[in-house]
Amino acid sequence: MTDQSRWQAVQGRDDTADGRFVYAVTSTGIYCRPTCASRRPLRRNVRFFDLPEAAEQEGFRPCKRCRPTESVSPSGTVQKVRRICRFIDTELETGAEGSPSLAAIAEKVGGSPHHLQRTFKRLMGVTPAQYGDARRLIRLKAGLKQGESVTNAMYDAGYGAASRLYERSNSQLGMTPASYAKGGRGARMGYAITASPLGRLMVAATEQGVCFLSLGEDEHLIAELHREYPLAEIVADEIVLGEWVRTVVDYLEGAIPHPNLPLDVQGTAFQRRVWQELMQIPAGVTRTYSELAETISGKASARRAVARGCATNPVSLVIPCHRVIRGDGGLGGYRWGLERKRALLAAEREQRAV
Repeated sequence: MTDQSRWQAVQGRDDTADGRFVYAVTSTGIYCRPTCASRRPLRRNVRFFDLPEAAEQEGFRPCKRCRPTESVSPSGTVQKVRRICRFIDTELETGAEGSPSLAAIAEKVGGSPHHLQRTFKRLMGVTPAQYGDARRLIRLKAGLKQGESVTNAMYDAGYGAASRLYERSNSQLGMTPASYAKGGRGARMGYAITASPLGRLMVAATEQGVCFLSLGEDEHLIAELHREYPLAEIVADEIVLGEWVRTVVDYLEGAIPHPNLPLDVQGTAFQRRVWQELMQIPAGVTRTYSELAETISGKASARRAVARGCATNPVSLVIPCHRVIRGDGGLGGYRWGLERKRALLAAEREQRAV
């Protein structure tokens, strides 16, 4: 199913779509089945996932109203991938360090290791090992937020040594585990919200640079910023950030080709490579996911990983992921909806032609 047909199924509460995908709402952090009776969200706040497990590894929680983890009649392939997820989760719960090997997974669920890996990655967007890493990090964060010591949370999550914990988690947490355990205590972020050609715009920054940029409704924008770091010092700072906000608005209004701003963003090594390549794409020019994958890894088949790198970009206008499209010329996905992506590209092409 395309994202458009999935959205139509959500709008129509199509019961034939149950079990085929779930949708997550970025403004609430909740994911649902297509037939959920809750009020429909704005399209720009919706992301689609083939499986509940794929939504959960991105940090979304299941809706208590429609219970999406109990989707009806999944296909045999989906059932097998979900069995793999449960197997990995069970291993983590026992405190095992590292994800089960492909051979161990194949022995558990049946099939060849190569085929299982390919099928799992097609539906989940990551390999079984990457899924295990993501789940381990989620367990770590949950333990720290619940008040466990760093040492206890580390071993409960399956990190066998402190060095391994800091090596794997620092770039993904955006701070040390000890600071994260304090809910971001000691970190200071300022933010400003203003009107823009694409709707309400938030720019948030640390002393080092812009760390968050988003479009949406004021209360949801502020909630997003507070969700990860509930104890950070987050304050409205329109005076200090005014110049940076004006730069982004000038870009959206077509006055400048690109908003060149200092950044303070955290990511894995691969995410950073994706973001660096995105910054090299000139305004008004597009690249396909396959072309970007070829440049970064030498393999066009890595386009799914590149797409995920684009989707996890926290400052999507400054790092221009909207300049990446599908190989068939389609726009592909975009965090704030395809209408905004189309408008951004059209404005850049118009400015380039002047």
